[in-house]
Amino acid sequence: MKLVAIIDATVKLPGLEDLTLYRSAASIPFAGRYRLIDFTLSNIVNSGITSVGVFPSYPFVSLMDHIGRGKSWDLDRRKDGLFFLPVSTKDSGQMSVGGFAALEEHMVFFERSRQEYAVITNCFTVSQIDYEDMLESHIESGADVTEAVSNGQPLRSYILKRSLLIEFLKNYRQNQVFSVEDCVRRKKSSYKFGVYEYEGYCAVIDSIDSYFKASMDLLEPEKRNALFLPERPIYTKVKDEPPTRYMKGSSVKRALVANGSTIRGTVVDSIISRAVVIKENTKADHCIIMQKCTIEENCDLAYVIADKNVFIEAGTVLKGTAEEPIVLRKGERILKEEVR
Repeated sequence: MKLVAIIDATVKLPGLEDLTLYRSAASIPFAGRYRLIDFTLSNIVNSGITSVGVFPSYPFVSLMDHIGRGKSWDLDRRKDGLFFLPVSTKDSGQMSVGGFAALEEHMVFFERSRQEYAVITNCFTVSQIDYEDMLESHIESGADVTEAVSNGQPLRSYILKRSLLIEFLKNYRQNQVFSVEDCVRRKKSSYKFGVYEYEGYCAVIDSIDSYFKASMDLLEPEKRNALFLPERPIYTKVKDEPPTRYMKGSSVKRALVANGSTIRGTVVDSIISRAVVIKENTKADHCIIMQKCTIEENCDLAYVIADKNVFIEAGTVLKGTAEEPIVLRKGERILKEEVR
């Protein structure tokens, strides 16, 4: 394959701050059993790319634990494979994809790569983009840099020659252009810019609102089937857990439920991650409940996003809206008397 892939996981997304206090956007749970980066990594390997550099920002322990050496994506290889390339600055404040200051720290990775072209992408766009097809379009157009778009919306994925990327990294201070995205937006006249129109399912997740909407979209079979394609599977870290137990008296309708949970209450239009406990007479309606949360008896939840390891005391009532879901931060304990 002619492509080396760079996943820029350094981009700051203020709209997702409640979910990124203890992790980067790349490792935000999505669709019950995945992380956002799973979709980017899967697109890369499904496109035949075997050399991948992941550039994470602090905090990245969760991301490192999730992707490891890339075994779940068949990137644990002797030649090429997955490279975890953290940047030294804990808070770079980078807001655009392909930040040259971060990539420059690992210039040797680009200089030693054997591939002629590079794809630079983000970890917060959920799609089924085929980078092999995008590369063909890029070569045919004669463009210097090609950007993927969907119905006019930038997907913030770019293809360019590796030699041109190295040139950018060496000269960005002098040229006052600080990322690949910045270069495309400013459209410097000395380069030719192309566009690749992606026609499949996509969701750019850069805010709580877009995260909640994209999650609820997956409860619709048509949209779910457009994202999870049999011929292009989405890979993730394998966890061996027993099936979810649906106890006597439980009720589950229009929901995605991962393994290892115990459901005794009612779940409607919701996404339940691994090892969640929902006890008797509790209702979760339009909720996203992440891994290892416990919801005690007689709770009534609507439009709630509960991050990992949240505990909700018996009798608690939490009511958000589709426009403003309630976000419970990782490890938070919600006590009935504290809820207004």
